[in-house]
Amino acid sequence: MTEPHETLTRPSPMQPLANLMFFSRWLQAPMYVGLIVAQGYYVFRFFSELLEIFKQPHMHENDAVVLILGLIDVVMISNLLAMIVMSGYETFVSRMHQEHHPDYPEWLSHSNPNIMKVKLAMALVGISSIHLLKTFVNIEHITSHVAMWQCIIHSLFLISSLALAWTGRIIDGNGASSANHH
Repeated sequence: MTEPHETLTRPSPMQPLANLMFFSRWLQAPMYVGLIVAQGYYVFRFFSELLEIFKQPHMHENDAVVLILGLIDVVMISNLLAMIVMSGYETFVSRMHQEHHPDYPEWLSHSNPNIMKVKLAMALVGISSIHLLKTFVNIEHITSHVAMWQCIIHSLFLISSLALAWTGRIIDGNGASSANHH
C-alpha cells in the first residue's frame, strides 16, 4: 500500500498579516455590545413613554395617538437594533451556534449582507412612516416646510429601499444563473 502523497507548502510571508486581518473582525464585537446597551436605553424609554399615557388619562385623542405611535416607533427601533446585532455578529464576527434553540429567528438562518441591507432599509421606511404619521396627526403644530421635508425624506427612504431590493434581486438572480452554468 502506498502512502498518500503529501504536498508541502511553504508558509506565506503574508500569513501573519492575513491572520491579523481575519482576527480584526472581533473589533466589531464591542460595537454590537454597545448596540445592546442602546437597546436597553430603548426599553427604558418605552416604559417612560408608556407611563406618560397613564399620567394624562383624559388627553385629547390626537395626543394619545401621537404617544402610542411613539411607543411603536421605540419598538421598531429596538427591533432594528436586535436585527443588526444578531445578523451583523453572525455575518461578520462569528457564528452564534443557536440554530437549535426554540426561539432562534428563522430569518437569521438565511441572512446575508444583501438581505440585511434591504431589511434595514425597510425598517427605516417603517420608522419614517411612523414619524410621518405622527406629523400628520399633529399637523396643526407642524410647519408645512417641516412636513414637506419629512415627506421628501420618507420618499427617498422608500426609493432607496426599492433600489436596494431590486439590486439585491439582480445580484441573487445573476448568482443563481451563473451557478447553473457551471
